[in-house]
Amino acid sequence: MAKKVVASLQSSGKEFAKVIKMTKSSKSGAYTFKEEVIPTDQVKDYFDKK
Repeated sequence: MAKKVVASLQSSGKEFAKVIKMTKSSKSGAYTFKEEVIPTDQVKDYFDKK
């Protein structure tokens, strides 16, 4: 029964992507990482916006 649940989750997960954006802090100069799961068609827009 568990295999059916896992298989159905994997087939629907192809429409999303996990993105990690690295930004530099203006105060300390250290880098921070922000992770999000977004639809694959919005990946380019996510990295283009500042």
